[in-house]
Amino acid sequence: MILDWVYTGLGLLILLLAGDSLVKGAVNTALRLGIPALIVSLTIVAFGTSAPELLISVQAILDDVPGLALGNVVGSNTANVLLVLGIPALLATMHTSECDTRMNFVQMIGATALFIGLAFRGEFDRIAGLILLAALAAMLIHAARTANAHRKAGLDAVALDEEEIEGADPDMPWPRILFFLALGLVGLPLGANLLVDGATNIARDFGVTETVIGLTLVAVGTSLPELATTVMAALRRQADVALGNVIGSNMFNLLGIIGVASLVGPITVERQFLTFDLWVMAAASLILVPFVFFRFDITRIWGVILSALYVAYVWVIL
Repeated sequence: MILDWVYTGLGLLILLLAGDSLVKGAVNTALRLGIPALIVSLTIVAFGTSAPELLISVQAILDDVPGLALGNVVGSNTANVLLVLGIPALLATMHTSECDTRMNFVQMIGATALFIGLAFRGEFDRIAGLILLAALAAMLIHAARTANAHRKAGLDAVALDEEEIEGADPDMPWPRILFFLALGLVGLPLGANLLVDGATNIARDFGVTETVIGLTLVAVGTSLPELATTVMAALRRQADVALGNVIGSNMFNLLGIIGVASLVGPITVERQFLTFDLWVMAAASLILVPFVFFRFDITRIWGVILSALYVAYVWVIL
């Protein structure tokens, strides 16, 4: 059992480091080739930071534990709202009253509704995957058009320069870029394999399902990059970054990760998801309504409430 925990921890660490390396390599490759910074931000960075979840989901399907794949995504989305926003709020108040994320939030709720609707078909197959990926493509196109409209109107507040993109270094030499790409491409499948094998064995040792491990251990682990980003954003009083990070991550989890993973193989939806976990995820998403539409700040009191709700959720499913 100790070895399984070592494999799980090592796999998670490799995933996080490899995902960061892939983002750095891909971003700087795109920028050196002249791809606009805006497109890089909307696609490469977004997909790169979701690479650990994607690789875990694909590996879980290949290892015939689809419950782990679906649990990872559903659990991550719940953790992103309750834990990733709750813990930073304990450190510093996030002034979300100054942010306008209404359109992105509505898109996230739409993605959540679509995801739950497809789940009631009983499985995510290739048809469901294509529908999810089509929805993701539509959202990316809309985001690109909106950003370009702001730029043309001279509203550069939302425009991103190369220096503001995660992992961007205009002076990075090609050998270093290729090293980061290789590190990411080799490390991601290795880390995913170690984590899935370790987590599956832990589930069997404790007599719980792979789904529960995916909803808890794996979900929290793969939410660590979002948590780190949100903590730094809260300390820097960048509430827009914190809230946008959670909303964007949740949309990519639902549409991109399960969309791609279901093309690899069908993902059966267990009854537990349909009766409990999907609705908890939806309720967690709707908790953001006061902060998005009524301009409430996420204070320390809210941080305590959100964190306590997540602890209660984990206690119930365990």
